[in-house]
Amino acid sequence: MIPSTVEYALVAAPWGPIHLAAYGDAVVALEVLTPTDAFVAGLERRFRRAVVAARAVRTSSLLDRAIDQVETHLHGDRRTFDLPIRLDDRPGWDRAVLGGVRQLGWGSVSSYGGIARLIGRPGAARAVGGAVGRNPIGLLIPCHRVIAGDGSIGGYGGAWYGTRERLLEIKRELLAIEGVALPARIATP
Repeated sequence: MIPSTVEYALVAAPWGPIHLAAYGDAVVALEVLTPTDAFVAGLERRFRRAVVAARAVRTSSLLDRAIDQVETHLHGDRRTFDLPIRLDDRPGWDRAVLGGVRQLGWGSVSSYGGIARLIGRPGAARAVGGAVGRNPIGLLIPCHRVIAGDGSIGGYGGAWYGTRERLLEIKRELLAIEGVALPARIATP
């Protein structure tokens, strides 16, 4: 049975709260720097359902697991996530790109062009960048591991809130947790 609401929770992070959301049996969103009102409004538009704080309804075991896994990841104690995610509302191109990004392991990076080659679309680096920027489940789909072809930082955040500089600082922090120094050596898919 499809639930009538989307539930969300907050995770403490060094730069401010991370918003997480689950719908049914899967995580559907993870955003940094987004104000709660904007996060909730975006989920309401995306799912056309009521969005409630998990604590207002019940404690979601999925959100509890997600919070725990994100917290341990931010402390450098978790290298992979064991959480179901849902992207079925995203366009096919975005799902393909984000599927390629999910293959990037802890401490490794790839370029936008590398992801394009990985998914069988060489030459589509710019389009890959667009899909990576629309990632609705940042961190769990590790878009911070996608950098520019020259090993420099590239971009981070898509439509997220905050300045470009602040978002890039967060990307650097996430990469540093994984032991990646910039400029980075890019793995070839």
